[in-house]
Amino acid sequence: MSEIKVNKISPRTACGTTTLGDSGDSFVIPSGVTITNNGTQTGFGRTGTVDWQTTPKTSTFTAANGEGYFANTSGGAFTMNLPAGSAGAIVSVVDYTNTFQTNALTISPNGSEKIGGIAASFIADTEGQSLTFVYVDGTEGWKNVQDSTSNAVGNPNLVATGGTITTSGNCKIHTFTGPGTFTVSQISTTAAENVVSYLVVAGGGAGGQNYGGGGGAGGFREVKSPLTPYTASPLDGYPSAPNRITVTATSFPIQVGGGGAASPALYNPGGTGSVSTFSTITSAGGGGGAGAPVGNSPTVGGPGGSGGGGSRGGNGGTGNTPPVSPSQGNNGGNPDGNSSSGGGAGAAGSGCNAGAGGAGVSTQINPAKGSPATNFSGGGGAASNPTSGGSGGGGGNNPGEPGKGTDNTGGGGAGNKSATGGSGIVIIRYKFQ
Repeated sequence: MSEIKVNKISPRTACGTTTLGDSGDSFVIPSGVTITNNGTQTGFGRTGTVDWQTTPKTSTFTAANGEGYFANTSGGAFTMNLPAGSAGAIVSVVDYTNTFQTNALTISPNGSEKIGGIAASFIADTEGQSLTFVYVDGTEGWKNVQDSTSNAVGNPNLVATGGTITTSGNCKIHTFTGPGTFTVSQISTTAAENVVSYLVVAGGGAGGQNYGGGGGAGGFREVKSPLTPYTASPLDGYPSAPNRITVTATSFPIQVGGGGAASPALYNPGGTGSVSTFSTITSAGGGGGAGAPVGNSPTVGGPGGSGGGGSRGGNGGTGNTPPVSPSQGNNGGNPDGNSSSGGGAGAAGSGCNAGAGGAGVSTQINPAKGSPATNFSGGGGAASNPTSGGSGGGGGNNPGEPGKGTDNTGGGGAGNKSATGGSGIVIIRYKFQ
């Protein structure tokens, strides 16, 4: 290694520029070397900023000119003593653990020197506070040239997109009325907050033709996480671990089932509703209502989330098919006359000709939808006039047009002229702040 020792390096001309090395070269300045800036230079020393000391301070200390400090007061309050003032001296400090509001940092001037024109200490007691002081003169002493109480911190909460997004308190709610994708870009740093609340409702079944049975409601499945407060339905499946969904940072395809199709053919049963899905949770479509029998042969309602109503001696369809716990629905009615109503999430269908559809259930997982749209999965009414559907289910109206199931409630369609079932819905709720 070569070494050159000189006292001064000057440019060849009086107004020239002296360049050390070429682009890409590195020069090492050993520890302890002092660079005094008496003119204009580039690339060396401070230009109005501090050199940050990255080992946090946890007890009383004396600051040095040109240094910045991270003050950790989580273990208790302490003092930062300012150095003796000289014009242009600079010191900075930051609340390292965001605890100044609990354990304040006292900033004390040297001797009788001043802070902002007053010979007294300054108390930093705001969460996340950062301060920079410059010594001006004996009149004002140390002047605070920067005081930030906004603290840029990473977001520790779950972050997701997809569907129609609303908020309720500290919760975000994603509502899907059609197919979509629930995409989690970041999970929460608190594991329990990654267990989301959800509602998955399938499409309702259609009513049967010609005095046929009412359609069964789409399957109803709900889980309410304890960290997302709202009034859930009686069918909250959270106590059973297999019902809980812990999300990860990935995409979850959402399927929203359509209502069962009306049958154009006389005496035919109504169509079955389609499934709705979120992650490992599937709700079954509602069973179609039985068509009126040819002659005196009984016809049976279709199975599904809730079963469709039977017709003229034929049993109602089996609800909760396939079986889950808690039950996603109930059986269709067994007729004591010409037809019966479809089952709902809250009750089985009625066997009476003028029977109402099986009751649905109510949840406030998305309060923005308002009442009565918070009621889901009611069965379709029987064929005779007048009948009513369960929550979201269509009512019978012989000889007029029967009621269709309400879309995005999973309601079953009424019997008689094979009214269509209502489409389903998927709602996801989680803590976001």
